[in-house]
Amino acid sequence: MVGVSSLPLVFDAPKRGLPPKHFADLDEQGRIEAAAELGLPKFRANQLAKHYYGRLTADVQEMTDLPAGAREDVARTLFPTLMTPVRHISCDDDSTRKTLWRLHDGTLLESVLMRYPERNTLCISSQAGCGMACPFCATGQGGLDRNLSTAEIVDQVRAAARALRDGEVGEPGRLSNIVFMGMGEPLANYRRVVDAVRKITSPAPDGFGISARSVTVSTVGLAPAIRRLADEGLSVTLAVSLHTPDDELRDTLVPVNNRWSVAEVLEAARYYADTTGRRVSIEYALIRDVNDQPWRADLLGRKLRSALGSLVHVNLIPLNPTPGSEWDASPKPVEAEFVRRVREHGVSCTVRDTRGQEIAAACGQLAAEEK
Repeated sequence: MVGVSSLPLVFDAPKRGLPPKHFADLDEQGRIEAAAELGLPKFRANQLAKHYYGRLTADVQEMTDLPAGAREDVARTLFPTLMTPVRHISCDDDSTRKTLWRLHDGTLLESVLMRYPERNTLCISSQAGCGMACPFCATGQGGLDRNLSTAEIVDQVRAAARALRDGEVGEPGRLSNIVFMGMGEPLANYRRVVDAVRKITSPAPDGFGISARSVTVSTVGLAPAIRRLADEGLSVTLAVSLHTPDDELRDTLVPVNNRWSVAEVLEAARYYADTTGRRVSIEYALIRDVNDQPWRADLLGRKLRSALGSLVHVNLIPLNPTPGSEWDASPKPVEAEFVRRVREHGVSCTVRDTRGQEIAAACGQLAAEEK
């Protein structure tokens, strides 16, 4: 097995100015040490954590139980502004809201909040841009700007949870699900993503207390990192963006396949399922006349049944085409036949509910327009 440390350098983000240190970058001991550096007693660190993770505020002026004389230093050193909203765009009767954020160095990223009758889901970014170069993906077409810090990932969650709580997106509600399916390849920013997941799932005051089973981490198939994630003890849902069952086409659709083949990715996915006991989600963007042939549905069903047995679910995604792209979604009859054939092999398969097509909800579209 190839070690995670030998991931190719092409996965590294370009060197840009690091974001300022933020409270959400710190663990419990780091928060205590940061408070001590400001001359504050240990209990103030816990107090700050309750404000950020429990009350969902990063505005020190709202933390009225802090000494007034300490607030300016706390704001400057622990709560610098990480993200500024450029614009919010809503659709689907205001049940979907996409936000374009500008970071401290001008970098752009996106997150999407989606309200459903039974849950409220936030799709977050782990990188600004993406270096995986999948040709049908708007983010992949734009390339990689840089990795996000832990705090830049975590603060997307805090901002959305607060917006829901305060009724900014429909009736007041609670954020229940997180999917790492926004801009970037999460496992190419491994350490910060795992750190962010721990903060998302830990109970307050150490995190937001969202169930690990309600968090999904997506990957295009960095096999060694999938195995490493399995050993973290997080029990999040793993989603593998497979998009085709054959190496010949996947080498083009998902260029990282040249490094780790379909078989290697499915072996790593099986290790994840066996280690965590969690069913693996296979993401499959259905593209007209590219990967939607009946024989590919049959091959997908056979391979998944062989590799993962019942510990797998196929999530078919009608392609959300980007402006000027040669790629388009498959017709509905073709989609239905694909689902039928996969199911015939004993593999669970459903079609994802599409959201936000009229607001450029495909990852990277708003950022590309702004640029």
